[in-house]
Amino acid sequence: MVVALTSAAGILSLLEEPDADLKVYALKKLDDIVDTFWAEISDDVPKIEVLYEDEEFKHRELAALVASKVYYHLGEFEESLTFALGAGKLFDTTAKNEYVETIISKCIDKYIETRVAQRERPTENVPLDPRLEDVVQRMFERCYADKEYKQVIGIALETLRLDVIENTISKGDAKELLAYVLEASRTIVQNLGFRNEVLRLLVKLYQNLKEPDYISISQCLLHVNDSAASADLLQSLVRRGDEYHISMAYQIAFDLEDNATQEFIHKVVGGLPAPSEARPANMDAMETDEEKKPLLEEPADPHADAFSKIRTILSGELSIKLSLEFLLRNNHTDLLILKNTKNALESRNSVYHSAVTFANAFMSAGTTSDEFLRQNLEWLSRATNWTKFSATAALGVIHKGQISQGMALLAPYLPQEGVSSSAYSEGGALFALGLIHTNHGQGVIEYLTKALKNTQSEIIQHGACLGLGVAGMATDNDEIYEDLKNVLFSDSAVAGEAAGLAMGLVMLGTASSKAIDEMIQYAHETQHEKIIRGLAVGISMIMYGREEEADVLIEQLCTDKDPILRYGGIYTVAMAYSGTGNNKAIRRLLHVAVSDVNDDVRRAAVTALGFLLFRTPKQVPRIVQLLSESYNPHVRYGATLALGISCAGTGLSEALELLEPMTKDPIDFVRQGALIALGMVLVEQNETQSPKVGSTRKLYEKIIGEKHEDVMAKFGSALGQGIIDAGGRNVTISLQSRSGYINMSAVVGMSIFTQFWYWYPLTHFLSLAFTPTPLIGLNKNLEIPKFEFTSGVKPSLFAYPAAVKPPQEEKVEKVATAVLSTTNRAKARAKKREGEKGGDAMEVDEKVPETPVEEKKGDEAEEKEKAEGEKGEKKKKKKEEPAFETLENLARVVPAQAKYVTFKDDARYVPIKSGPVGGIMIVQDRRATEKEELIGFTAPAPAAGAGTQASDEGEEPGPPAPFEYPEND
Repeated sequence: MVVALTSAAGILSLLEEPDADLKVYALKKLDDIVDTFWAEISDDVPKIEVLYEDEEFKHRELAALVASKVYYHLGEFEESLTFALGAGKLFDTTAKNEYVETIISKCIDKYIETRVAQRERPTENVPLDPRLEDVVQRMFERCYADKEYKQVIGIALETLRLDVIENTISKGDAKELLAYVLEASRTIVQNLGFRNEVLRLLVKLYQNLKEPDYISISQCLLHVNDSAASADLLQSLVRRGDEYHISMAYQIAFDLEDNATQEFIHKVVGGLPAPSEARPANMDAMETDEEKKPLLEEPADPHADAFSKIRTILSGELSIKLSLEFLLRNNHTDLLILKNTKNALESRNSVYHSAVTFANAFMSAGTTSDEFLRQNLEWLSRATNWTKFSATAALGVIHKGQISQGMALLAPYLPQEGVSSSAYSEGGALFALGLIHTNHGQGVIEYLTKALKNTQSEIIQHGACLGLGVAGMATDNDEIYEDLKNVLFSDSAVAGEAAGLAMGLVMLGTASSKAIDEMIQYAHETQHEKIIRGLAVGISMIMYGREEEADVLIEQLCTDKDPILRYGGIYTVAMAYSGTGNNKAIRRLLHVAVSDVNDDVRRAAVTALGFLLFRTPKQVPRIVQLLSESYNPHVRYGATLALGISCAGTGLSEALELLEPMTKDPIDFVRQGALIALGMVLVEQNETQSPKVGSTRKLYEKIIGEKHEDVMAKFGSALGQGIIDAGGRNVTISLQSRSGYINMSAVVGMSIFTQFWYWYPLTHFLSLAFTPTPLIGLNKNLEIPKFEFTSGVKPSLFAYPAAVKPPQEEKVEKVATAVLSTTNRAKARAKKREGEKGGDAMEVDEKVPETPVEEKKGDEAEEKEKAEGEKGEKKKKKKEEPAFETLENLARVVPAQAKYVTFKDDARYVPIKSGPVGGIMIVQDRRATEKEELIGFTAPAPAAGAGTQASDEGEEPGPPAPFEYPEND
């Protein structure tokens, strides 16, 4: 019979024996029972440590292992890790128990910490324990044996080990692992320099594949800002000469145009063969030898046409034209909502007038439809001063992207030499011109610069500066910057605010130390808060996407005594770390949100969380939950915008649950923020996807129609109505592109939109975050072929919301008159008397009232039966809804729907690139010998653009009809 061990005292006593063999025996026994008797053994740990430290003791590693296990049970993980490393090979990384898993986890954490410190502080010579590296390496080997390659890659990315990443990819499915590394590098790796190294490694590995993944290569090159390599990639694909590779070049060009800055695209175009290079160095021969002319023309570049098309794609002309076509064809703007809002809000109140202006601009953004304005010219004429500025600028949102017609559309309102109608409408028109040419400003920058120089009116300068900023975004153009700086130095509060903002937009993402120093210096010198605020936000733009490079500036701004510059420091955090989810940046924002003495700074800190976390929207409700219940209303307001920004277009139920109670907040501006955020979260959603859509729309109507509701809440409701139905119900708000890039224009637009707290005209910047959601397929000739594809879900799930029904007039029906018994008796007596006089006539009279009553009853029964029948039929139809939907080219495909979209196996056209569909895609024609059926453009031609919107007075046509403003400015 085996007696169970009840104490470790006997074994522990052997540790004091002089014989080394007895000590080894004791250690082996202790290793077996340590999980049970660790509390008793802990008293003798010093003796075990002495054995480990005795270099003459041959079994030091065993002593270290026992000590490590005891410290593990005591919760002293640092000590446990130290002794586990001392145990060497006796620490078995392959064992499947809690002790080993915990120590390996601590080991990896320590290894990551050391590796990161070595990279960030190269001058300090941070030592790396080789034993630590040995444990991590053994853990890698264990993962290789289990084929857990993604685990190895995850740790390698965090420990900055490029060699391990390359080795791991070579062992597994290269294509799958490369895609995993690409996604992980964008979302996990927080060190910008190492991320770029990983992406350059991926370019090399992608090129080594049997069939290189050109789309992913182009994504990596864009991330590392290598325009020269991008141009070389496009050239190499075109030079291959076959249809597949040329089509792939077109697809990459569309992706670049969608995601890259103007400066990057300009450099790529510069790296392509110029049109003149098609016939190199033959001009002299052509002049001297006419007979050989045809022969000399033959060597012309056979790919000139393909390069010409790529240049057209990169210019943005085609993308904009296609987006306009999509928005025009699928416009589902419900003007009745706008009409009801306009009628409910007093138009002579400038805030209400602006609210309806913004709602209309958002609802019709990019659709080119100014029907509401033309139907309400009398309402429009009531706009005065800055309301007039916003109303004119709204045309830029409505006609956004109509680059070829921009000048003609705005001609009636733009400044005319020697003639000045209204500074407010002229300034608004210049801003509108910039909005039309957002991020594609080559054609109007010169005009806007000239307009800026030719006026002394601060209102027109304000509009010109905003227009230049949005049209010249990220161009790094020193000339524009200097012109804007001259306006800034005039020290006009109105013009200076816009100039400071525009300077940041032009130098967006450049981290220009010269610009930053000049702007900070002037911010300290000027007395105008408006100018300081414009400069503070402008400075944040300059550091867009620079991550840790911005840390020094962030520290400088966030510790400034001026709260407006601290406010700018918070927005610098938001812009520099946008979409990264950087833990250090989040900690800073949360600290400021609860510690700064200025409410504006605290509000900005909470709002900025939305910019950092929009890639992981599900995390945000949990993070801001407590902040949304703060005693400080500014913090609560920041929480609403953080939810709106990060969860935009997701319909996330957790976000809606937080926002809904905040629409009843006692503070008016908190309600306003919640109402705007609800619109952002529910944009492009319907009641099937998110049941809260219906109640939110009713809430907007109720607040707008409530006579005693606060002005700010009504303003928020009107904006919410515009946002929830933005772009004719065909756009979403997305701060990242379909490819996973951060959408620069959207982030910048959203950031400046949040400044509407101080200045309403900046509300229009939200339109920069509107992203159309089409599926547009183009053939090899960049034409639009007719084809169908399948959405594998019920049509109702992603259908457009139903239009609001106009109120129906109620039909007044006659109610049967009550008949008293005395009346009946009187009638009977009268009937008797009449009967005596002439019975025949009386019989006829009696029957007249009876028949219609019976007929009416019969009709009512028949109608009721019919209505019940129709109701039954409707129910039947609802049950029979198909499980899928067939859609055509140029249809709307919302982001959540993309994963359900498929092309039939026998489809004639299929996308050239794999992965989720959406946006502009080049499609391969599998039956190229058959005749193609193409879709033509219906968008208005340039000549007709102005003519469709002539004024009522029959004056020179202009869209919409020129405002008839009273001359009271």
